[in-house]
Amino acid sequence: MPQIIVDGQAHTVADGLSLVQALHSIGIELPTLCHDERLKPTAVCRLCLVRVKGSAHAVPACATPITDGLELEARAPDLEEARRGSLRLLAWRYPPDAVAAFPDKPFHNAIQERGLVEELRGASNPELVDRSHPYIAVDMTRCIDCHRCVRICEDLQGQFVWHTLGRGMDTRIRPDGPTLRDSSCVSCGACVDTCPTGALEDTSVLALGTPTNWTRTTCPYCGTGCEMSVGTRDGRIVAVKAVMDAPVSKGHLCVKGRYAFEFVRADDRITTPMIRTDGNWRLVTWEEALQFSAERLQQLIARHGADCIGVLGSARATNEENYLTQKFTRVVLRTNNVDCCARVCHTPSSTALKSIVGAGFSTNSFDDIEAAATILVCGANPTENHPIVGARIKQAARRGAALIVVDPRAIELASSADCHLAIRPGTNIPLFNAMAHTILAEGLCDRDFVGARVAEFDEFARFIDAWTPRRAARLCGVAADEIRRAARLYATGRPAMMFHGLGMTEHVQGTEGVMVLVNLALLTGNFGKPGTGVNPLRGQNNVQGAAHMGCEPKLLPGSISIDAGRTGFEKLWQQQIPQAHGLHQLEMMDAAQAGRLKGLWTIGYDLFLSNPNAAETARALGALELVVVQDLFMTETARGFGSVFLPACSSFEKDGTFMNAERRIQRVRKMLEPAGDSRPDWEIISGLARAMDRHDGFQFNGPEAIWNEIRAGCEGARGMTYARLDRAGLQWPCPSEDHPGTPILHRDAFPVGRARLQTIDYAASPEQTGTEYPFLLTTGRSLYQFNAGTMSGRTLNSELRPADLLDIAPADAARLNLQDGQVVRLVSRFGSTTLPVHIDCAIRTGQLFATFHTAKSFLNRVTGPHRDGVVGTPEY
Repeated sequence: MPQIIVDGQAHTVADGLSLVQALHSIGIELPTLCHDERLKPTAVCRLCLVRVKGSAHAVPACATPITDGLELEARAPDLEEARRGSLRLLAWRYPPDAVAAFPDKPFHNAIQERGLVEELRGASNPELVDRSHPYIAVDMTRCIDCHRCVRICEDLQGQFVWHTLGRGMDTRIRPDGPTLRDSSCVSCGACVDTCPTGALEDTSVLALGTPTNWTRTTCPYCGTGCEMSVGTRDGRIVAVKAVMDAPVSKGHLCVKGRYAFEFVRADDRITTPMIRTDGNWRLVTWEEALQFSAERLQQLIARHGADCIGVLGSARATNEENYLTQKFTRVVLRTNNVDCCARVCHTPSSTALKSIVGAGFSTNSFDDIEAAATILVCGANPTENHPIVGARIKQAARRGAALIVVDPRAIELASSADCHLAIRPGTNIPLFNAMAHTILAEGLCDRDFVGARVAEFDEFARFIDAWTPRRAARLCGVAADEIRRAARLYATGRPAMMFHGLGMTEHVQGTEGVMVLVNLALLTGNFGKPGTGVNPLRGQNNVQGAAHMGCEPKLLPGSISIDAGRTGFEKLWQQQIPQAHGLHQLEMMDAAQAGRLKGLWTIGYDLFLSNPNAAETARALGALELVVVQDLFMTETARGFGSVFLPACSSFEKDGTFMNAERRIQRVRKMLEPAGDSRPDWEIISGLARAMDRHDGFQFNGPEAIWNEIRAGCEGARGMTYARLDRAGLQWPCPSEDHPGTPILHRDAFPVGRARLQTIDYAASPEQTGTEYPFLLTTGRSLYQFNAGTMSGRTLNSELRPADLLDIAPADAARLNLQDGQVVRLVSRFGSTTLPVHIDCAIRTGQLFATFHTAKSFLNRVTGPHRDGVVGTPEY
């Protein structure tokens, strides 16, 4: 470690620091008003100048790296006087009331420490104030032209919202719209985060005051796994900031993670248990609710057998809670009928990857985005659905990485792409088979990798020979030359990394569609190295963890098969695991309609609103004799079919862990007391076990004790103690306490030995357009809302995205004489709904796109019954 001498004193500091970081580490703080650790130093404010021995001029500490033996002066009188002079120039027109209101802002600290507050003479100018945005307050009277907001918007988010206008004393920073609300801002809050003065401020802080406590935790929205620092005051969340050293998000958040937290205090939050009697809900005690649920479950099992009950775990619950969910199902109820919402999203991904390479996980880390020479994004819209990943991909493309986007719509990333393949929905397999054909036909295959680690090559080569780009072009609507171009880019621009989403998996050939993606990575050797791999973008915060913890009918915790894990878990649980095959959630709905399933316990999952073909889901739920709903709010499932409501806590009100899309286990930490009488899911599950006279195996004193049982049962978690996870997240597998975790899978070998290339032919979806139904609808999420809107719909995000919209191409809108905002009736073979029209150039003629976030629209009234042939995932 290098040694430096500062103002005559020797100090040992860490390697790789800048001077300003080194000074900070030894307790010397210099003002750095133009500097943000997430940005390249510009050294324009000149406030951190230091005198380095041997240098002719003072140097900016923010932009100067340390070297061993370096000697400097940081606080010499002339340097301090220069800082005072620079600050005086910045402060002369600054309003003094801003300092009084927020004394801890970096600029305010600097002028207070140097006695300049009395020299402030500015006043707020109403013309420079913008209160249009629900989350971000703008008062450019406080702007000191540091340009940090401009640079962080460009270099971190890649949005280019803020612009510098004018020169000299007339310089002003403005958004690219008439107001911030009407600009291209995506409300990530990075500009607020970096602003040293409060010219940009969170409206929640203005209304509620500065937080008095900060707690580090993990975001409860998508599967990216961003860490955030939650600020509370008087038992209420006031603000959320990005964690600067977070391995995934690198000091960044999206609008949901940063601002969509007020659902915790929503007026309709249910915080007392309820039982429905004669069609009406009545408030009851926890003892009564649990006893009622236990007795009804026991009665149903006594009459119809254990397999008449189904349980659904939650992608919003912790790993510990999902582990208990499946353990309760198998040990207490004595059935393998347990599943989670992975069934309707990425079970095809995990199944395809596990069957071919032996592990059903994302192969690489998000850090590999910066290592990739080429990035292929297919069936995913990361800038809206995984915004931090989307921003990192955008920035990688700006730095020169080749980008291939496969999507029917011209999503935001398409504008940055070297190649956008606007595929006809449902024809993924022809497209990727044709890319594989091109790779082999043009000799672009990695022969060494294939020879060492791939099987069935000759059989695959014979099969793929028929899948010419010309043949595929007729099916998928992409020109043959464009298919060839994409194949060449992916095959030659190594290392090449793949990301895919639900546009790949929610099809009748979803599992097989992922298999053909894996084929491409195998043919080109894009496995086991930085910047490579096949990486599903998981939709919900802990959907990866929910399935991985065993909320899956055929798998036990650790994603091992029941046959492979039976002996170990029976010994751990001191209980035999049921022999009968379990039902996944779509099969549960079939069994309910057939009269075989009698009861359902759904945890943190609005099944009715979320599942496709709502009319059939309603018939299934309506046939059940018992529906236990465990959630934060009166979901559509509870409203229409619930028998018992068990009020659960949010992730801000409990401890535990989540597992993100890159297999990273991260801590969730409590910073609020549970609302009302709500309880953490793990406590509710344990309480119901005790009500059913099963005390052994459910006597835990907290989430850490549950996690330690998981570690005992799962080799991949053995090294992940809470003490280690408190310091940083670890990536599965981590088999020992001296193991660093596994950022990249399959470096040297696949668990299956040689990975087998798959020969997959194309089978069209039964759902086709025609004269009666001429439009093809696809569905998905938006930036501002999340899934069924249970959380985000109860925040000010609803001002930014107030309704679900039906996106339609301009030509189709003109032909039908439709106007923006006009409400239309959307009819399919399965039902109908109404939606306002949004005319969108990103949509191709003959296609439609709609989001599914609100019960008012209830988009799943029009989606159909078709399912993936391998794992039963529905086609949305």
